[in-house]
Amino acid sequence: MRKIKYAIEMGGGNTCIYVKGEGLALKEPTLIAAEPTEEGYKVVALGSDAKKLIGKTKDNVEIFTPTISGDHSNYEYSVILLKHFLTKVGYKPHQENALFVIPCGATAKEKENILKVCDGANLAHVELMPSVLCSCVGEGRSIDNSKVNMVVNIGGTDTDIGVINMSNILQGATVSIGGKKIDASIVNFLAYTEDLVIGLSTAETLKKEVGSLYENDTLNMEITGVDAKTKSPKSVVIFSTDLIKAIEPFYSEIVRAIDTTINTLPPEIVADIINNKILLVGGASKIQGLADYLKKNLNYPVEISDDVENVTILGAGKLLSDYQLLEDILEKL
Repeated sequence: MRKIKYAIEMGGGNTCIYVKGEGLALKEPTLIAAEPTEEGYKVVALGSDAKKLIGKTKDNVEIFTPTISGDHSNYEYSVILLKHFLTKVGYKPHQENALFVIPCGATAKEKENILKVCDGANLAHVELMPSVLCSCVGEGRSIDNSKVNMVVNIGGTDTDIGVINMSNILQGATVSIGGKKIDASIVNFLAYTEDLVIGLSTAETLKKEVGSLYENDTLNMEITGVDAKTKSPKSVVIFSTDLIKAIEPFYSEIVRAIDTTINTLPPEIVADIINNKILLVGGASKIQGLADYLKKNLNYPVEISDDVENVTILGAGKLLSDYQLLEDILEKL
């Protein structure tokens, strides 16, 4: 097997690059800002610079996350963004290899699109690695024995659910639920209930500061937006007990997806999952009250990682230094 220098996680929220021997070298928003010209769209900013422009630029500038894997992937923009990030960590075009973290439910077409983007970014060779396997390794769980682990990765755009043993995925699925959809739900909720127009950036801040799954939480925050009727500035105090109506349905759907996955498994595997606890990772796992919410609504014990945002890329980084385990996993994929 070729020597691999980089581990890359190009998620819906952030892109992370781990460099073997150095550690986590880059973590930036997976964002592009582009504006239309007569010749087509011109890229204005990338990554962290693009995020700084949200709500602060001309109306015709579009700020978006390129879809790297779907049937309608933004190939050109994904290549531009990945090249930009790789250049920041000092890669040598056409000379270095990478381990690329992917959703465990990725189709053959989606995997093909990811490899095309990596080829366009001038990586010499790329191996694909499901996120749930990386999360397990990052958490310090053994995946190369008969004990079964279940991982739920609630990311920026998707939720990955995987059941793992013997370095292999027994059951895997990807659900289109993530932090960005929760942000959009908050925007729509406040427009409907408060006649308040806010941007996705404000919604994200609101989610992080007062978002909670506790029904009686007292968290609150004052935000400023635009009155939908008068178009004038408007400030409103938002309580977590109101915001839960926009947030909870997404976590309820994740609970149903976990239940559906477990219900397809033999009793012996379910017993292992109960003993080991379901591992929760991903940025959207940071919501207040998630552990108690799952305890109340899910019939299985859970463990939320202490480092939900970084555990997956750190696990991918660990695999770069464990040649034997990496080779065993890749042989079974």
